[in-house]
Amino acid sequence: MRLGFIGLGNMGGPMCRNLLAAGYDMAVHDVRRAAAAEAERMGAAWAATPAEAGAGRDVVITMLPTPQHVETVLVGPGGLLDALGRGAVWVDMSTSVPAVADRVREVAAGRGVHVLDAPVSGMAAGARAGTLQIFVGGEPEVYERVRPVFEVLGDSDRVMRVGGHGAGYTVKLMINLLWFAHLVATCEVLAIGTSSGVEVGVLRDALLASPAASNFLDRDMLSVLRDGDYDDSFALALACKDLGLANDLAREVKVPAELAALVEQVYRRARRSYGDLAGEMTPIRLWEDLTEVPLRLEPQGV
Repeated sequence: MRLGFIGLGNMGGPMCRNLLAAGYDMAVHDVRRAAAAEAERMGAAWAATPAEAGAGRDVVITMLPTPQHVETVLVGPGGLLDALGRGAVWVDMSTSVPAVADRVREVAAGRGVHVLDAPVSGMAAGARAGTLQIFVGGEPEVYERVRPVFEVLGDSDRVMRVGGHGAGYTVKLMINLLWFAHLVATCEVLAIGTSSGVEVGVLRDALLASPAASNFLDRDMLSVLRDGDYDDSFALALACKDLGLANDLAREVKVPAELAALVEQVYRRARRSYGDLAGEMTPIRLWEDLTEVPLRLEPQGV
């Protein structure tokens, strides 16, 4: 199977390298040639345009920042769809929206090109380790054809087809929305509790022993509590984009989303305060700065 890969950033770069390490024949493209240096060193062929990345390829993966980037790469000048042959598969692993898949699929179907949306969860560490969770929307037979590729990129037990076209995008947006909501609720609770005199480690242990326990508090929050690491591998600008997409989807399907709107407001306030490139967990600093108390665990043994 000959592959193309477009988008070699924090997530796409290590994903592409894992496929090369598994022995796949690859053509790669990014707006920055330097981003492809390691992939080229591993044997990938450089493609100067999206169309070149798709020419003669069986499967082409895109991993791009926004829905607008996805549409530009697919149907813009030198776009990917101009080069994909009949029977080829375009797999979009970006966090996007079902409407994009619908528009592109209308064009692709007339050319005999298959489409899967397959966004991922697991952050940059999962991309490097090949342990991503992958949520696939599309036709079952096309999913089965591409599944060996997915199993190089992700944990085989957590690669799943979640429905028809667009379902993968929807599931990923809902996962991100709930994760961001966990963050806002958790840091608010910790800030109130510690400002009332309870030590943050004691409060965390009590919460984890209670019905309010969560994977976020148990694992994800540790990077901040233990190391002061707000995870700059995923920028606030992208988090705000995802929250905006989730709220747009809620409006489209006419479901009230008051909490989602509030979470987006908190993230946008953090973005204004700390900048586009600050890490996705940086909203925690809003409460730390307000209380003038960093949320940190005591070092072990102290």
